Amino acid sequence: MIFDTHTHLNHEAFTNKIEESIDKAQQNFVTKMAIVGYDKQSNDRSLALTNYEPLYSIIGWHPTELSTFDKKALLYLDKHLAEPKVVALGEIGLDYHWMTSAAADQKRAVIEQIAVANNHGKPVSFHLRSQTNNGTQAYEDIYQLLKQHPLKAGGIIHSFNGDSQWMQRFCDLGLHVSFSGVATFKNARAVQQAIKEVPADCFLVETDAPYLAPTPMRGQQNQPAYAYYVVQHLASVRQQAWQEVAQQTTNNALRLFNIAEVKK
Repeated sequence: MIFDTHTHLNHEAFTNKIEESIDKAQQNFVTKMAIVGYDKQSNDRSLALTNYEPLYSIIGWHPTELSTFDKKALLYLDKHLAEPKVVALGEIGLDYHWMTSAAADQKRAVIEQIAVANNHGKPVSFHLRSQTNNGTQAYEDIYQLLKQHPLKAGGIIHSFNGDSQWMQRFCDLGLHVSFSGVATFKNARAVQQAIKEVPADCFLVETDAPYLAPTPMRGQQNQPAYAYYVVQHLASVRQQAWQEVAQQTTNNALRLFNIAEVKK
């Protein structure tokens, strides 16, 4: 079975489509999903969706949403991270593409949110985007920041699009790299090599729905059901059965999120 570790059923694209989306996902062997927030409204919606048994919540303030990030936001995160179905803090990080806040402000927000996550023993999901699609400045900056401010419960490099060297550096820090539809794109050659080399206990799968639909669904609105195609692609690149990759990545997610259902 497949765990979509980063999806946005809290997005307006899924309004009145939650049960339909869950059903479609389950038909494609996607049995668990983490619903990721990025500001107050999306966090509220993520928390509300945990009423559905297969859904878990991840809450945080995205680097492009820091205009509403303040002490009240930190208190909000501190309160809700204690809830049992809130499995991580995120998505937080560095976005040098849109650059809606200064880099120093983005880093400060990351440090403050890491402190809250560490206080609760929860992992952290990172959004990292450099000025250009093949740039690495955001990766370099978060790597140095995490060496100075270690995570107590691990974390995720969401929608990983780096090379094998960056994969190994993050894995060595105790993070997981999460592969999205980007991993299925023909021009993602460096990512393909990282897929081949990533240790079995260090990678996850996600959709980032409604964004980044994987091949063969490119051009469509992405949905959790399409995590199946990400798993199929990873299995093909790694020369494994898709069921094996599905179980490996699900076990990794269950361990990281401290959900007591790990299977052999």
